Amino acid sequence: MPVEHYENFPVASFLLPKALRSPIEAIYRFARAADDIADEGETSPEERLAGLARFQTELDLLQRGETSDHPVFQQLAPVIARYELPIALFRDLLDAFAQDIRKKRYANYAELLDYCRRSANPVGRLVLDLLGEDNDVWLKESDAICSALQLINFWQDVALDWQKGRVYLPRDEMERFGVLEADIAAGRQNAAWRDLMRFQVERARALMVSGAPLARRLPGRLGWEIRFTVQGGLRILEKIAEADYDVCSRRPVLKGRDWLIIAVRAIAGKST
Repeated sequence: MPVEHYENFPVASFLLPKALRSPIEAIYRFARAADDIADEGETSPEERLAGLARFQTELDLLQRGETSDHPVFQQLAPVIARYELPIALFRDLLDAFAQDIRKKRYANYAELLDYCRRSANPVGRLVLDLLGEDNDVWLKESDAICSALQLINFWQDVALDWQKGRVYLPRDEMERFGVLEADIAAGRQNAAWRDLMRFQVERARALMVSGAPLARRLPGRLGWEIRFTVQGGLRILEKIAEADYDVCSRRPVLKGRDWLIIAVRAIAGKST
């Protein structure tokens, strides 16, 4: 699966029920295509925003029941129609991608969670919609998992995001721990940096664990898919800690041994 924002989301895994693979692929393709527009390096911000606006126009067509000639929306249209998926969730994703173009810093954790609400949580909610589930408890746990996955991507990609001019670390928390943007630029791994990143990792872990019960509520193979997803996210957080929170000189990624650890923990039902 490509890197960036959706790297930690399950897409068409062999664990997914066969009936859900195609609809989830259509949702992912939309999100991936829109995210690519927002992150096209050589294109001006105005051109990228215009590209996202065209996606909004395509959603308008689908909402009116009209036909699109865009391949992403041709694949997505029957999925939205069959499962009566809320167009608003797709608009939330586009809004978040547009925010990535306009907004490069976050004042506090509340701002960051609001971004996650639109950039990540719609994916989980759409999957629950495919199941015909809108239980408040399930939605809350899904949001926790998706937001945690988004945060994990941020903490994996501090150095990569810096190269794009973005800092997702909340400004007030950087100030509290005594970390400057110059430390990110220099890849400075001092005690203040480790304390800040330890705080971010522990908070993301707690958020993920709070959503983990969803895996036991979901039926069959989808439940197993979420178990593996939760354990994958938790394992990445472990690898960040094992690297002494040095995410600037080496990006934590999952390798062969990690997948064995994830499988054992998923089967054992481990949630911490």
